[in-house]
Amino acid sequence: MTLLKKQSAVVVCPGRGTYNKPELGYLKKYHADKTRFIELIDQYRTEQGQKTVSELDSAETFRASQHTTGDNAASLIYACALADFLTINQDKFDITAVTGNSMGWYLALACANVLTPQSAIEVVNGMGTLMHKEASGGQVIYPLVDDQWLPDPELKQNYENAVALVSQEAGAEIHTSIRLGGMVILAANDFAVKRLLTTLPKVQERYPFALPNHGAFHSPLMRDISEQALQRLPISLFQTPQIPLIDGCGHIWQPYATDLNALHSYTFGHQVAKTYDYTCAVEVAIKEFAPDVLIILGPGSTLGAPTAQTLLQHDWLGMKTKDNFKKRQNAHPFVLSMGIEDQRSLVV
Repeated sequence: MTLLKKQSAVVVCPGRGTYNKPELGYLKKYHADKTRFIELIDQYRTEQGQKTVSELDSAETFRASQHTTGDNAASLIYACALADFLTINQDKFDITAVTGNSMGWYLALACANVLTPQSAIEVVNGMGTLMHKEASGGQVIYPLVDDQWLPDPELKQNYENAVALVSQEAGAEIHTSIRLGGMVILAANDFAVKRLLTTLPKVQERYPFALPNHGAFHSPLMRDISEQALQRLPISLFQTPQIPLIDGCGHIWQPYATDLNALHSYTFGHQVAKTYDYTCAVEVAIKEFAPDVLIILGPGSTLGAPTAQTLLQHDWLGMKTKDNFKKRQNAHPFVLSMGIEDQRSLVV
């Protein structure tokens, strides 16, 4: 019998904004068999006096005021994403590295076994709750590419002009929060968020918009939270990674060459209070690991476009436009989003 060659895969973990109304029931639909894993999360949250992820996921209706707050969303997305990770067919795929966007960094640590299931829920729930209670400001998202996902000089000029103008106003504080493929996410205090939303020109029928229930993540406005996290979440929660990790600076943390003190410091220091460069993380993933596929864990599929936009920046596999990408996806998909049914079927 001829054994099929495994495909190499880099796994991408989603961030905070990926469990939305269409994802309600994701755990129940796909992971009813992951009882031990989900019970561990539910038990921890019950001990903290919080609603269980099972209860949140099985709610009759989606409520943004409940499902998108940090104290609930973080653990809910962790449960869905890690359950997806456990579902990947490892007879078919050789997972060569793990990365993520924003909160997805904590999930990547769990996938690489830096965090055990017990320590992972402590970190994810702890950070989500801390952000919910103490984070200030917000995030504003704006595109820098056109409908074909090509760089648009006019949009870039819009963005630069608006940021420069608002930054000059008394009381405004703005930072680059996340580089996200063809988009930029700005972190700002409440005053600057309001001014950005009225100063940035409206484009593509939806931008700019503020991400709901998000603070000024990945910016100096999170320094106090960073200091609290470093104190509350000790290095004893960490262990040596079993899979290479690509962080939000594009640095690779290797299984046999990782300083846990440095990893702990990055996770609750730099990663919390400075720019998260998801674009760079994807670039490192494709150029250093040259995977056959990228697998994006669910819930949701919002990371698909930013990931594809990054691929186009490097003419990856000859893809230069959105149409090129869609044609490739239809014939030989390179990006497999587990939140999309037909792509999920190729992974599990």
